[in-house]
Amino acid sequence: MTDEKVSPAAGVLDDFSQFENQLRPKKLTDYIGQSGVKQNLKIVIEAAKKRGEELDHILLHGAPGLGKTTLANIIANEFGVNIKVTSGPALEKQGDVASIVSNLGEHDILFIDEIHRLKPVVEEVLYTAMEDFGIDIIVGKGPSARNMRIKLPKFTLIGATTKVSMISAPLRSRFGSVFKLNFYEQMEIKEIILRSAKLLGVEIKDVPANLLAKSSRQVPRIANRLLKRVRDFAEVENKSVIDEGITKKALCAMGIDDIGLDQIDREILSVIIDKFRGGPVGLTTLSAAISEEKETIEDIYEPFLIKMGFLERTARGRIATERAYAHLGIALSDRFL
Repeated sequence: MTDEKVSPAAGVLDDFSQFENQLRPKKLTDYIGQSGVKQNLKIVIEAAKKRGEELDHILLHGAPGLGKTTLANIIANEFGVNIKVTSGPALEKQGDVASIVSNLGEHDILFIDEIHRLKPVVEEVLYTAMEDFGIDIIVGKGPSARNMRIKLPKFTLIGATTKVSMISAPLRSRFGSVFKLNFYEQMEIKEIILRSAKLLGVEIKDVPANLLAKSSRQVPRIANRLLKRVRDFAEVENKSVIDEGITKKALCAMGIDDIGLDQIDREILSVIIDKFRGGPVGLTTLSAAISEEKETIEDIYEPFLIKMGFLERTARGRIATERAYAHLGIALSDRFL
């Protein structure tokens, strides 16, 4: 099984991408968390193997950093096939899809990240490719033009998205299996941190592992990123073991508090409270007030703030909760001063 990148950015991985790849599990048994999704995937894979058929098309959705790309690679590894990786924005025209899919092997996997960002004209090609394993192309021009179908290998499309509602109904209906990835429990995040530390050859104590788990917003990608940064601090200070002191120092330097809120999280809450009397405030106004894109606020910051009970999203706008006031040390009565 090979993992072939077909995105225009192929072969250009930043430092953290390489770090992530180093820590990614290769088998379902090594994948921590998402037990329900894992169990269902195991059945899907084993059933397809017994029938000698390709896997159903699979859609994975959930917040960023929960392991969608990792799962796609694990599925390919468990099924013993190749995987080609691209993204919705990278597929600009129908020919891009035709070129990739026609070069897949029998039962191979095409993984499209950010599949909700596919252009409608590109989606149309995928319909027949997914359903009939064929692509219709127009040969010639004018009155002599004719339709010709190219036969494709029986492949599996795995799509990943953070915005499942933005996927058109015709495309969504062509996925045989749809799985939602949820935020992780703190103990699962701790287990991921301990596993990653072992792979990196880093010793970490139990208390700092708990601190990192609590500060990771219930997201594995963030947990591994924090571990990497704390490891850097430990190395600079010539510490062979990651202890509580160096962990707190690193988190403080990164502006991350004891429950995982960073500077922008706190800015969102404080702006709503201080400038807009606790809300409600519209997303466009909030975006302008903190100089962050609306999509960044909506996709990256709000889900965690809402889950933690700091923010309410209403029809009239965003409202800071009593818990947000308490966490920031602001008396609720201050809103009305």
